Amino acid sequence: MAQAHSSPHWEQVVERLVAERGDALTRYAYFVCGSRDDAADLVQDALVKTFGRLRNGFSVASAEGYVRRAILNTYIDRGRRTSRWRRIAHLTAVPDVADSPSADSESRIDLQEELRKLTPRERACLVLRYYEDLKVDDIAATLELSSGAVKRYLSDGLSKMAVSLAEDTDDESPDATITTLGARNGK
Repeated sequence: MAQAHSSPHWEQVVERLVAERGDALTRYAYFVCGSRDDAADLVQDALVKTFGRLRNGFSVASAEGYVRRAILNTYIDRGRRTSRWRRIAHLTAVPDVADSPSADSESRIDLQEELRKLTPRERACLVLRYYEDLKVDDIAATLELSSGAVKRYLSDGLSKMAVSLAEDTDDESPDATITTLGARNGK
């Protein structure tokens, strides 16, 4: 008897999810956290949290929704635990510098740097708004916040980013830059 036939349904869902949507989940995690290594860790942690208990009845699509939510929650939880470190990390960190082949790459790098400077909630709100294309009420429901708080996080995040990005982009607003970045990455 083949071992594949004896594996529970949830294992097959995990295998298909990783095979079919693993890259999309990693890209999503990258936008949430801004680091390729951390993105891979977030996806792994989210898969463990989602499938850590035996769960049957998931389709690949519904499992992806749970994993995306777990990615976001894990990132926010890590942000709460490391908020003190975030305030001083820039003093010791040496940024990676790479020559970019185009202006698009440079603006994407600038945008990623600006996203790293935001608080976890501001960043989560901006990613959900401009990458996931959610409305304010949907973001509020996802993050379990009031709509007013989401609007404040969006406004504060965009304001912080606008100061730096305005110097580099004469014609584009931060909203257009974020929307363009989301469009380039399959959204």
